[in-house]
Amino acid sequence: MAEPTPFSTILIANRGEIARRVIRTARRLGYRTVAVYSDADAGAAHVREADRAVRIGEAAPAASYLKIDAIIAAAKAAGADAIHPGYGFLAENAAFAGACAEAGIVFIGPSPAAIIAMGDKAGAKRVMEAAGVPCVPGYQGEDQDEARLAAEAGRIGFPVMIKATAGGGGRGMRLVEREADFPAALKSARSEAQSAFGNPDVIIEKAILSPRHVEIQVIADRHGNVLHLGERDCSVQRRHQKVIEEAPSPAVDEDLRARMGETAVQAARAIGYEGAGTLEFLLDAQGRYYFMEMNTRLQVEHPVTEAVTGLDLVELQLIAAAGAPLPITQAQVQVRGHAIEVRLCAEDPAKGFMPQSGRFRAWAPTTALRVDHALGGDPEISPYYDSMIAKVIAHGDSRADACRKLIHGLEDTVALGIATNQGFLAACLAHPVFAAGQATTAFIGAHGDELLARDARADRRAAAVAALLLHGIATDGRGVAGRSLAHTLPVPVLLAVDGIAMGVSIARAGPGRFTAEVEGEIVELAPVELAPEAQGVAGALVAAIDGTTTRLRFARDGHVLHLHLDGRPVRIDDRSFEPAHRAGEAAGDGRIRAAMNGRVVAVLAAIGDEVEPGRPLVTLEAMKMEHVHKADLAGRITAITVGEGDQVGAGQVLVEIEAPAAAG
Repeated sequence: MAEPTPFSTILIANRGEIARRVIRTARRLGYRTVAVYSDADAGAAHVREADRAVRIGEAAPAASYLKIDAIIAAAKAAGADAIHPGYGFLAENAAFAGACAEAGIVFIGPSPAAIIAMGDKAGAKRVMEAAGVPCVPGYQGEDQDEARLAAEAGRIGFPVMIKATAGGGGRGMRLVEREADFPAALKSARSEAQSAFGNPDVIIEKAILSPRHVEIQVIADRHGNVLHLGERDCSVQRRHQKVIEEAPSPAVDEDLRARMGETAVQAARAIGYEGAGTLEFLLDAQGRYYFMEMNTRLQVEHPVTEAVTGLDLVELQLIAAAGAPLPITQAQVQVRGHAIEVRLCAEDPAKGFMPQSGRFRAWAPTTALRVDHALGGDPEISPYYDSMIAKVIAHGDSRADACRKLIHGLEDTVALGIATNQGFLAACLAHPVFAAGQATTAFIGAHGDELLARDARADRRAAAVAALLLHGIATDGRGVAGRSLAHTLPVPVLLAVDGIAMGVSIARAGPGRFTAEVEGEIVELAPVELAPEAQGVAGALVAAIDGTTTRLRFARDGHVLHLHLDGRPVRIDDRSFEPAHRAGEAAGDGRIRAAMNGRVVAVLAAIGDEVEPGRPLVTLEAMKMEHVHKADLAGRITAITVGEGDQVGAGQVLVEIEAPAAAG
């Protein structure tokens, strides 16, 4: 019988919400906890909540959370005899698991050998095929010659997927529908894979178009017990990144669940797996499923499995890591009700989901649902890490019940000051295709325009309320914008509602009543109760809008007003006092500004270069993604204000372009 490996102090080699999540269970079970932190996280919630905390380096992940030697040293300094890796960073790094073993520290996860077996897509497919697990037809050979890869793609038959053998998250992945497009797609995928993972090797697979993405959660101990905990459906994705996850899958019945579960158990046994892991499959319309990859760690979406099974997956990880047998059998695993999780991210859907960073002016997650996050009283989103800021999870007796609760929970969550995907998530949940349980991996691509569509009536209501707050009513005797409307004459106001310009005329209609004309439509307003905070720059307003009383939250940042109205966040820029643009003035001013906080990874031009619109100039890295900034007009570069490695802030001028003088 395997010997137990007792431990008493757990270092969490991670940050943010997953670090808090592990701390919560560890402390409940009587373990001491140790947090590690970078300079960017010195005041973070996980640091405050752990029993001990150790600084491990500078803000950049490569200088902190990815430094194996620094984390091992921190564990020794704090007296930790076990390390939980969370997910991301070093969670699937075999060298890290090995370093823990060499240091006599329990790694709460699988063995280095299991991580290696599943860490390379090509090797993992070979192992799974040998174990009898169904895999997508493809090529995962060591011969990476371009001609060989092209020949294999032709043998498999288009469309095909090119996938980087290392890493994941959609990087190094390309869908190729025609043979003629293969060389360019291969070059692009290899370049991205080399940049992201230091390995340009790829595999070629038959493209399963519009499949379901269904994964099976497994848990195993060192006594030979391997269980599956049902499936999760992660089909709603954007650029191969999961957006919504649910359990159980609306496409999986009891028979298919049993077969997929047994396949997952079979796969885990084949590599001597120990701990929590997830087998990911593609499920086609005929009910055939194919192995994609195995994540040898806890996953972001584990809360939906916890909700429907009543099990604590972190607790099971700790039991397995300590060498004890699992406390349940397969027959005792029961799925009850339905759970859905959404990933709330700091990104701007209207601008191609560009990652955002900065400080929230107001943050109040719903109290009706489970919300896993790491934002404290002064919530700031760092540009150094992933854009996900919270996971919102709903559990109900039925799928419709869970969906309804989740939509309301999203609408009840206040997140003002930074653009998020909050409204986009609510639109996904409310879409008829998702509501019917028919969403596949093609869902967002097929319905993107509908999901991003603006609500003109809601925009007009927001503009009217903004005009009222900015130019109509007073708080603390000086007005939200330092003034109040004391006369009945209409006051013209120019606003931009989430970037859309709107003319508003606001007028006092009588005691406690106002009218706002927005783009020719009249909105009646009657403030009922105004609760200012922070000397009038943030607060709550109860008002009757067109006869219906509603409560809204607001926060002001100079001439920008952030509203939480009708269950969605809205940004309103007050342009009433801006100088008018000259007729014929070009849209671009030649000053290329950073679209977000980030690090300069490449300067692609030089002073004196003649450029055309669209010419790439500077590449920034923010939240694990690269963003190319391009010329906005034709002309000559007169200044480049940054260099590679520089940290820049949103709005900072990177490059200046001088347009040629007009002919006289």
